Amino acid sequence: MQLLPFAAEPFTAPTDRDMLPSERREFVRTHRTCVFGHRRRNDGPGMSVVYYVPTDEDELLVSTMAGRGKARTVARDGKVSLCVLDERWPFSYLQVYADAVVDRDPALAVDVLMAVGWRMSGQRLAEEARPFVAKRCEAEERVVLRCRPYGTFATPPRHLYTNEQLAVLTHWTSSVLPWDAADPAARH
Repeated sequence: MQLLPFAAEPFTAPTDRDMLPSERREFVRTHRTCVFGHRRRNDGPGMSVVYYVPTDEDELLVSTMAGRGKARTVARDGKVSLCVLDERWPFSYLQVYADAVVDRDPALAVDVLMAVGWRMSGQRLAEEARPFVAKRCEAEERVVLRCRPYGTFATPPRHLYTNEQLAVLTHWTSSVLPWDAADPAARH
């Protein structure tokens, strides 16, 4: 498994149609933040804004502390949602449904936290930082949530730049598509 590098230019969602399945995957692979949602025993869903790291095997990796609610919930119930956020305006998002497990491998925890640092700063962390990151991972009892997507739900970016646009503002419905769905055949 390889962690994908930080994408300096994230995929831009189309504004005139629903995203194709391949575009949904590209959207997820090239963005970096999401709202991580998990089921709680009581109350509504737990939600946290986190950085995630995609892999070449289509897993989405999230670094967290073993004692946090995200890790405890995933250990008990591996169903999670990641609402992947587009950081550009007009704002769009893509909901990803995933099965998740807790991975306690300390080397993976360091690799993921190094990759998160790259995503946070926009600059690759120097290898000289690895011992400091490893020490932090150990002190914070860092684990990795390995999220395997199985479905997506997309929403297009919509925004009014002037009130006169209200008459032409459109929306359409979307649906949950399997993560590995093929794009529809082109119409002629």
